[in-house]
Amino acid sequence: MSKYLLKLYVTGQSPRSHRAIANLKRICESTALPDYTIEIIDVLERPQVAELERILATPTLIKELPQPIRRIIGDLSDVEQVLLGLDLKPLDDSQSPSG
Repeated sequence: MSKYLLKLYVTGQSPRSHRAIANLKRICESTALPDYTIEIIDVLERPQVAELERILATPTLIKELPQPIRRIIGDLSDVEQVLLGLDLKPLDDSQSPSG
């Protein structure tokens, strides 16, 4: 299984930022990713990093690993779109070993 490196760019402590962070954590847990790292980057605190990554809107999620790199813009509330963007599938009862 591949290691996932997910970078979430947010703007400060806004409700939208908190929602994106919570949604990303919930998605990672619900898909049972065995090996993932989430890095939260606040563009207000680290504008140079956001500029290097060409972040034009926040929240923006970048999946750096595994390749290919993917970008998802928004608060990540559309779980199906996020899973599609990350090349993931949800773990449902028909896929679990016990079911």
